[in-house]
Amino acid sequence: MKIKWWGHACFEIKGEENIVIDPHDGNSVGLEKPNVEASIVLVTHDHYDHNATDIVSGNPIKISELGYTSMRGVKINGVKTYHDKSKGERRGENIVYNIDINGINFCHLGDLGHELDQKKIREIGKVDILFVPVGGNFTINAEEAKKVVEEINPSIAIPMHYKVPGLNIPIDRVEKFTELVSNVSRVSNPYNVPKKLPQETKIKVFNP
Repeated sequence: MKIKWWGHACFEIKGEENIVIDPHDGNSVGLEKPNVEASIVLVTHDHYDHNATDIVSGNPIKISELGYTSMRGVKINGVKTYHDKSKGERRGENIVYNIDINGINFCHLGDLGHELDQKKIREIGKVDILFVPVGGNFTINAEEAKKVVEEINPSIAIPMHYKVPGLNIPIDRVEKFTELVSNVSRVSNPYNVPKKLPQETKIKVFNP
């Protein structure tokens, strides 16, 4: 399998089924428009920089709901969280997705705005590859992201939702996060998921 990052929180998981998570339309956020085709598209919350499902070709099945779903051999668990620290009063709800593809669990935290308690971590379940927002302001910040990664304890953590050239959203650069953690490396984009996952968490920063 391969993972392609299209900037911000948009990822494409390429395997037997192509899955796109949190597509943006490019222009509204100041980035290149994702050129994606998928059979399944997931949306963590209904904000313009995460819900541009119309740019995804292939007539995909669109999912933006809580609970368990299984389709095309992919198992998906949507867990209720919030976009802020006040139970959604400021920015609404956010869905964390745990996606089981051929026994590998990919977890996308969306625009998570708060730390996770142990009950919520158990609800999310086993995570092999974690997509974690680190840019702060609208999501958890670098320090909070570090704590979330430590508590979820994935094999691989991939930072997202941080400042890159062109992005017109006021959030922090990835370095605020990478300065706090160890086992950091930059990887090619797209990234080949290793057949043997590491036992200790590795931080993989995607090249734009």
